[in-house]
Amino acid sequence: QVHLVESGGGFVQAGGSLRLSCAASGSVFSISTMGWYRQAPEKQRELVATITRGGTTNYAGSVKGRFTMSRDNAKNTVYLQMNSLKPEDTAVYYCNARTFPVDYWGQGTQVTVSS
Repeated sequence: QVHLVESGGGFVQAGGSLRLSCAASGSVFSISTMGWYRQAPEKQRELVATITRGGTTNYAGSVKGRFTMSRDNAKNTVYLQMNSLKPEDTAVYYCNARTFPVDYWGQGTQVTVSS
């Protein structure tokens, strides 16, 4: 099993920045890809960014150029640096760890961006 704990959410004004962290524990050797997803009220959960074990990243078009995902393998932690935040970025952000055949999720952290 993999346990994920997110931190770093909060309230920020439009144009501001936040950095989310997700610390993984347990069977971390089994993780192939980690990702950040978000879910706004009354909307479906959507992909924000992913990073492979080798460090290859992928971003949703809506955040490309503003968000950067990185990982520290020594700390089993991934980060999401969010710059130039917009009100439409407001959502609960979830960390995801992909193993076979199970996906693990963190508890989520709220990000609120005011206009």
